[in-house]
Order: sequence, then C-alpha cells, then structure tokens
Amino acid sequence: MIQRTQYMERLKSFKDTKLIKVITGLRRCGKSTLLQLLKQELLESGIAAGHIIDINFELMAYDEIRDYRRLYKLVREMIPSRGKCYVLLDEVQQVNQWEKAVNSLSIETDIDVDMYVTGSNAYMLSSDISTLLSGRYVEIKMLPLSFKEYLLFDHLPADMSVEDKFRQYIKYGCLPAVTTLPQEDNIINEFLRGIYNTVIIKDVVARSNNRNVELLEKIVRYIISNTGNIISSNKISGFLSSQGKGETVKSATITSYLATLEKAYIVYQADRFDIKGKEQLKTLSKFYVTDTGIRNMLMGYSDGDMGHVLETIVYFELLRRGYQVFIGKWYDSEVDFLAIRQNTRKYFQVTLSLMDESVKKREIAPLATIRDNYEKTILSMDKTYITDHEGIVFRNIIDFLLSSK
Repeated sequence: MIQRTQYMERLKSFKDTKLIKVITGLRRCGKSTLLQLLKQELLESGIAAGHIIDINFELMAYDEIRDYRRLYKLVREMIPSRGKCYVLLDEVQQVNQWEKAVNSLSIETDIDVDMYVTGSNAYMLSSDISTLLSGRYVEIKMLPLSFKEYLLFDHLPADMSVEDKFRQYIKYGCLPAVTTLPQEDNIINEFLRGIYNTVIIKDVVARSNNRNVELLEKIVRYIISNTGNIISSNKISGFLSSQGKGETVKSATITSYLATLEKAYIVYQADRFDIKGKEQLKTLSKFYVTDTGIRNMLMGYSDGDMGHVLETIVYFELLRRGYQVFIGKWYDSEVDFLAIRQNTRKYFQVTLSLMDESVKKREIAPLATIRDNYEKTILSMDKTYITDHEGIVFRNIIDFLLSSK
C-alpha cells in the first residue's frame, strides 16, 4: 500500500486523544486504505491485534449491523478488559444514527478507546450530528491522489515522460484504484461509471429528498461544461428550463441539488472573495468536479478543454496544501484563485500557455492591478520559462505539482 503521508500525519497528530477522528471524502478516494495503513502502523508499533477493532460496514459480515444499538453492543463486546483500544469503523454511515454509539463509546469512563471513522458523504456530519459530537471530533477531509502521489504507484512505463504521465493522470483521473487497472479507455471508463453511479444512487438519492437522477446528471454535466465560469442556480435553472419540454426547473431546486452533490463530494464550490473589501461573497461561484477521470468519462476527453482541466487540478492541489480557495474579485477583474492559509495569501492564474502575447497580457492584467505584497503566480504548461514580470512569477504546472510549495 502506498503511504498517504499528508493524511497519515494529520491522523497521527490526533492519535491517543479523546477526539473522534472522522475521515470524509469521495468514494474510493483512499479512506479505507488509510485506515488499513493506520492499523499496520499500530501493529508495527507494538499494539496487540486484540486491541485493534477493525470493522468495514461494506462487508457482508456486518450487513446486519445497521442500527446504532447493535453497533454499540458489537464494539463493547470486542473491547478488551484492560488497556487502550483502537476502534476503526469504515463507511460508518451505513449504520443508522451511528453517531450515538460512537459518542457514547468515546466518553464512557470504564473503557479507553481511540476512535477513527470514515464515511463517503457529509450527511454523516449534518448539523444534528455535529451538535451531538460538538467539541469531540475532528474532520479529516480526504481527496483523491495528487500528481506526486500518483507517480508513487509506479504503474506506468519507466521510459514514459513525466509530461505523458501527467496527461494520463488528467485523462483517467486520480482515484487510487485506477492505477491498478489496465490503462485502457473502456476498462477505466466502466470502473469510473460504476463509482459515479454508486455516488449518485447511494450517497445522493438514497440520503436526500433529491430523487431525480436525470436532473442530477444534467447539473453535473452543466458544471463540467462551464468549468472556469462563474455560475449560479439561476443560470443553471434558466439553461435547463430552456432545454426542457416546457418544464421549468426552479432555482431553489437547483440550489438544493447542488448542495446534495457537494455533500457527496462529487463537486466542490469555490466562492468569490472581494480582495479590496476583504470579504467572502455568497453570490456567483465556480464549481469543480472532484475527479478529472469522472469528468472525462461523462463528457469525453479533449485536448481542446485542457485549460479548464488544468484549473480544476490546481484548485484541488491548493485544497490539499491546506488553503481555503476562493475566486479573487478585484473591482471588475477576476483572479482564478486566491489561496488563504492563516495569515498567508497567494494569487494564481492558470492557463495552458503564455506563448501568445495577447494571452500573456490577459493573464498578467488582473494580478498587476492588485497592489499588495503577496505572492502572485501564473501557472502554465510552458517549458520555456518567461522572465518574471514585476514580481509576478511564471511556473510550469508540473513543476508546481511536484514541489512542496
């Protein structure tokens, strides 16, 4: 198993605390593997196997455990009479009101447990659950593989250039299981279609009031077609209504469906941020599909859309690095990304190439007008580096992805 160092370090930073570690993220992004890596590390550190309770609720062996009372009883019976016990519950959202059992186990004084749970949708951290677990949990949001992690799997020919490996990463996406499959369109697309359908049916339709699968897929396709564009529920509503047979899709319905898709981690929303006013704006946002492989499976792979795909990859890379990521608004101009972490700000423009002088001027313009001393970078696929312009740094995207900053 390939180490997911970033997430493992975060898990370990909360090890042996009373906080419940809740690992969330898109299905098949690596949560179960992370728990197994943790279990392996615990065993190697000398923890006895009997002091590690490892339950995966997607296995038939636990198919009857769908009620929090049965979950509680099962775990209590497995806890040893003495010593600390590590409890690993995978895909715990399969158990109704799981949080009641986990909360009780974490606070009972006659046992010493260290709790870790994973889940594939944010309903498991709804407002009601968050209230019950308030102050007792930490959420670790997991994303699919970064390009640097993807290369660790070493599943591509050794003589393949890093540029070609990057194109493969873009084409087939960053879910870990993709690296174990034959690198063929039909096989990988079939796998990704299965993941996508599972997310839509199990994590969206089954856990919300939004039951219209056709509408959900239309919204996802609209988001993909408009990657990089500012959109709103009203825009999507107007477009879908114009495409229908006299039927109107209400803006409020679109808003509800977008929230549902976000809760399943299939799309992420980037809000706008008024740089001058230093405030987050709640109207008009950009949306990004989490995995480029799923994106390509739904809409087809095309080099002509590479600029928008690159923007998607940079967005999620900034999230992996711990930034809050916004669309920067500076008067009437827009910066692709404003990345904020603690007291640090960074500005990013993303484009395929700067070789065209008009494109270069267009990408420089919004950054040049921002009069502060924060780092400003333009990322492109250019190998021939252009001289930095008045403090604006030009970087190759692959170099950026393979670096630590």
